[in-house]
Amino acid sequence: MRLLVTGASGLLGLNLAIEASHEHEVIGSVYRNLLNNAPFKVIQSDLVQPGAIEELLEMSRPDWVINCAALANLEACEAQPELAEKLNIELPEKLAQDVAKGGARLVHISTDAVFDGRKGDYSETDQPNPLSKYAETKLYGEQAVAASNTDAVIARVNLFGWSLGGKRSLAEWFINNLSASQEISGFTDVYFCPLLANDLGKLLLDMLAHRISGLYHVMSQDCSSKYDFGVKLAELFGYDGSLLRPISLADSELIAERSLNLTLKTDKLTNDLGIVPPDLDSCLERFHQQYLDRYPQEIQAMKV
Repeated sequence: MRLLVTGASGLLGLNLAIEASHEHEVIGSVYRNLLNNAPFKVIQSDLVQPGAIEELLEMSRPDWVINCAALANLEACEAQPELAEKLNIELPEKLAQDVAKGGARLVHISTDAVFDGRKGDYSETDQPNPLSKYAETKLYGEQAVAASNTDAVIARVNLFGWSLGGKRSLAEWFINNLSASQEISGFTDVYFCPLLANDLGKLLLDMLAHRISGLYHVMSQDCSSKYDFGVKLAELFGYDGSLLRPISLADSELIAERSLNLTLKTDKLTNDLGIVPPDLDSCLERFHQQYLDRYPQEIQAMKV
């Protein structure tokens, strides 16, 4: 299959494109961050410009498209709401329309943050209630894609992994500080169910191969507080866990409002795909093995 990945220099986009390149012809679309010696073809494009999406699809002629392009920084979305709307609503809507015209299959990446986190254990039928500009625009983006392309997959995700700049994921933030013996805080009251980016990428490819469509929660099968997530990383990597200070979200200085309990059910995914998502411990172990195999250095060597 010929796969087009938008946002191919981002945390998910890059790891997904690398995984997919083992079995598929991959074209990665990037905006600012060009890639050096990537194992897939790279096209630079500003997808919010008129005609850019049509040109990209014409150049790549994909069978599958996975849209990882987004403004995903919560604080940036609060500071630049118009840009957030362009990247998180207007771009995916236009992409969904044009992909549908060409007959390719589309996966659009959304977020667990569409929920307010007041109850947790959310299924796909639960009513979202976004708390931040980021979450709001991602929800509207979901709705725009679903209305524009009825065959699309909309995947609500949370992930970690190794990134191009080495600072994109929560796991990297923990490792960077712990390795420097820096004291850091972890939220004891914020729960999430992240997948390793590579594992998430494989699941998304399986969803395309099985031709399922609609809204899915694509998460690890178990969840953790962010503090406990950091503690597990410290144990795996052999760092001093006492550097981690347990705090409440209410004690932080973050601007954008965040949800507390983002535990999501994956029963629908398991039933329709026939695959149980990985558990969090196995994802963390693979993340550590990637470190031992110098995978972070391989990724960062692609940075121009």
